[in-house]
Amino acid sequence: MNSLDRTDTEILKLLQRDASLTNKEISFKLHKSIATIHERIKKLKDQGYITKVVAILDRKKVNKGLIAFSQVHLSDHTTATLKEFEREVVKFPEVMECFQMSGAFDFILRVACSDMNEYTDFYRNKLAMLPNINTVQSFFVLAETKSDTAYPL
Repeated sequence: MNSLDRTDTEILKLLQRDASLTNKEISFKLHKSIATIHERIKKLKDQGYITKVVAILDRKKVNKGLIAFSQVHLSDHTTATLKEFEREVVKFPEVMECFQMSGAFDFILRVACSDMNEYTDFYRNKLAMLPNINTVQSFFVLAETKSDTAYPL
């Protein structure tokens, strides 16, 4: 963040909240020229601050109302085993996020399914079939109090 000035930071804040804003709309909000905004956004993309622009869907409307957080403990912790797990688990469309963790479990997965039957199928026929799985402990979301994709800047 050290190489970002106030204008870059404000652009990032605006785009995190609404990536559909046009350069013209951003220029109006920040009192800068459209050309300046265009060049700044291009620079932010080139420097890797903006990695992709996506639409965030209502998970219930696309029939993915069940969210599980699954903690995975592997039986082996060699680099090859960890990499193999990562390489395989990212292939599953149900896995929305995968993080390698410190502590009692090796990975935590955010899994999106339509219902418990779909999760059971995912668990039995995909996740549990991976080699070196020792323990999987899953927690199911009862209510979503906050879900934000914008980082505080």
